[in-house]
Amino acid sequence: MRRWFAALVLGLLAAMPAQAERLVSQVSNDTIEIDSGFSGERMNFFGTIEPDTGSEQKFVTGPFNVVIVVLGPTQNRVAREKTHNLGVWLNTDQVEFDNFPSYLHILSSSRLTDIADITTLTTNAILPEAYTMAASRGDWWKTEIFSSELIRLMTEQGLFGTQENGVNFLSDNFYSARLTLPSNAPPGPYIALTYVFKDGQIIARKSEGFSVRKIGFERFIALASVQQPLLYGVICVVLALFTGWLGGVLFKR
Repeated sequence: MRRWFAALVLGLLAAMPAQAERLVSQVSNDTIEIDSGFSGERMNFFGTIEPDTGSEQKFVTGPFNVVIVVLGPTQNRVAREKTHNLGVWLNTDQVEFDNFPSYLHILSSSRLTDIADITTLTTNAILPEAYTMAASRGDWWKTEIFSSELIRLMTEQGLFGTQENGVNFLSDNFYSARLTLPSNAPPGPYIALTYVFKDGQIIARKSEGFSVRKIGFERFIALASVQQPLLYGVICVVLALFTGWLGGVLFKR
């Protein structure tokens, strides 16, 4: 997973042409901790567009547009189609998506189609559809159908989203954006990819990483389920017995 993130960042940076502008940006949180009372976390992204190091320019001129793509840890997902057969709902078809983002949120300073053309947005993986096409094992037509449903379902869960006009310019070259991670945000490494556009072209970009991790008893259970499955099973049985006993005591009263 970490290698996938590194390869993505290196590939994007390598594809970037030399420009006279550079982006200086920052994320408000390096680590987000999840416990039993976690109900979401608000994050702030902000930055400024400056002349590149060594450039003879003393200031930059816009107008600029900024797009921030926040990606969560990747995982394998399967989108299935259910059909009604003889009174029974059955899974009749499916498409598998490998290394698919478990979280994806896009913030922009304007409508994406006003910032750049579809080809530029897709090539630089700024649209959700770019991730479904890259991760799919199915044919093109089937992927197109199943990917739209997968994106819809993850959007309903708060794991996918697009906030056009979610980035605000406080001056000609200084911007800020705000994003609230949902309570069901998957734990793991995240990356925020920031793109600066001018006249429909990317002139600067930068990436920042942060992590979402469980702490306390939730972290112990999550690690035990992977590293010590026997212990995890025993704990689940004990908790089930205790819950049943406690329920019996309460209902007797």
